[in-house]
Amino acid sequence: MHGIGRIWRNSALTAVFLITATACRKPAEAVKSDLGEAGYQLTTADWLRANSTDDLPALKKFVAAGFPTDTCDAAGDSALHAAAAAGARNAVDFLLGHGLAIDLPGANARTPLMAAVLSKQTEMVRWLLRQGANPRSRDKDGYAPLMLAVREGASGAVAELAPYHRDSLDSAILLAALVGRPEAIDTLTNYGASVYARMEDGRTPLMIAAENGHAAAVDLLLDIGASRFSTDSGGRTAADLATSAGHAEIAATISRTPLPQELALESPAEVASAMDAFVDAAAAKTTADSATAVAATPEAGAPVSSPAKTRSPSRPIQGEVLSAAVRAPAPAGQSALATEKNEPPSFPLPPLVMRHYRERDLPVELRSVEGETATLGIRSTRRQVLSVRPGETIPGSRLVVLRMRRRMEDSKLNLGQPMEVSVMEVRDSTTGETREWISGVPSTAHDPLALIEDAATGRRYTATTGQRFKSADGAEFIVSDVRPNQIVIEDAATGAVQTIPLRGPRG
Repeated sequence: MHGIGRIWRNSALTAVFLITATACRKPAEAVKSDLGEAGYQLTTADWLRANSTDDLPALKKFVAAGFPTDTCDAAGDSALHAAAAAGARNAVDFLLGHGLAIDLPGANARTPLMAAVLSKQTEMVRWLLRQGANPRSRDKDGYAPLMLAVREGASGAVAELAPYHRDSLDSAILLAALVGRPEAIDTLTNYGASVYARMEDGRTPLMIAAENGHAAAVDLLLDIGASRFSTDSGGRTAADLATSAGHAEIAATISRTPLPQELALESPAEVASAMDAFVDAAAAKTTADSATAVAATPEAGAPVSSPAKTRSPSRPIQGEVLSAAVRAPAPAGQSALATEKNEPPSFPLPPLVMRHYRERDLPVELRSVEGETATLGIRSTRRQVLSVRPGETIPGSRLVVLRMRRRMEDSKLNLGQPMEVSVMEVRDSTTGETREWISGVPSTAHDPLALIEDAATGRRYTATTGQRFKSADGAEFIVSDVRPNQIVIEDAATGAVQTIPLRGPRG
């Protein structure tokens, strides 16, 4: 009897187990059947396809059937990469909710954000950044998302990523010139990249674009103020580099005979007006772009800039009183990625933003002065050498020679030792502006000038080296230096200095 009882109990347990197992299998089999009816099988290829097509019901069935969400393809990319590359917002959100990391590395160590950049999915790039994706990660080749966007000509992604890369915008514009991406160049300059950026050998974006035959990039750079007359460390202009590389048409575009207005001196008011116009045009475009973005993704809640207000012309900062000094916040877009470069400034400043920078080289160089005669070189389709005397007008220009001389100056070219240089002073007969040209130093139409904005009032000012201004609480400051990508401000009381980076019209 005891043996019969044990047999009966074992049979009962086996039956319960079989019944339970069958009950557990039925839902999974049903899910497989549902997936089959939807055109999917429990395979990696179909899992990735369902994510790429943003098929949320199918994704739920895959998961219910026990399919691993972190499954990758043969290259190493996950479903999160596939969904991001396709702009499949629901799928990305679903995967993040099921534990996949937003910066999950895939093939070539690229993140889903990079996948969205490479596929030019601007809205997905924007959304991932808002969810906390790291915009400064790098793939195995060392490319950050911004550089990938520039390389691929994804100008929408460039605009989204630029605020996170204030310290590398000049590198980005040099890359854009190298690969010929005019839209990226335009976007980068609006966020603070400088057309005056240089490689270690002195080449500017214009020189690089010209040397590599990128005519559209050359045209754009010329249009937004790149100098045709700057030279690299070897004394070569953009036209010289284009000629050496066999791009005769680009060389001709750059090296045409200078117009009279290019052989002219600009007043600070003229330069300020040009910079105001550049910033206002960019602001108007920002308003239009923001409105388009919100219309496309209203749930994102992106702010729309108000229409540009009518402004009074910018005026020199000398003697002006700006808003009360404050501690500057971390750069926009980098609060979650604080680095040593984002440490609080050493002293409070008015809330200043550098919007633009302007300098203009002239197509003329002073070669030497001998007595009452100066020898000049004029850059054009053919190099001209001419001689002028005091009282004469430089041919093809409105510049009158006032005086000339030779003097001793300290020179970097002579290891800081005094050396004799030639000096000539000229006056613009139209504007009345005067300027001193020195041999061995590029001739310019005006002093370097920055356009800065008081963020609290929206008022703009022009700033050049040596000017002084105050804050509303009485502190006094000096513009210590004006550079293409930053201005240096000195606290007049302590002598401490700090820099304000170029942020561009949209920064």
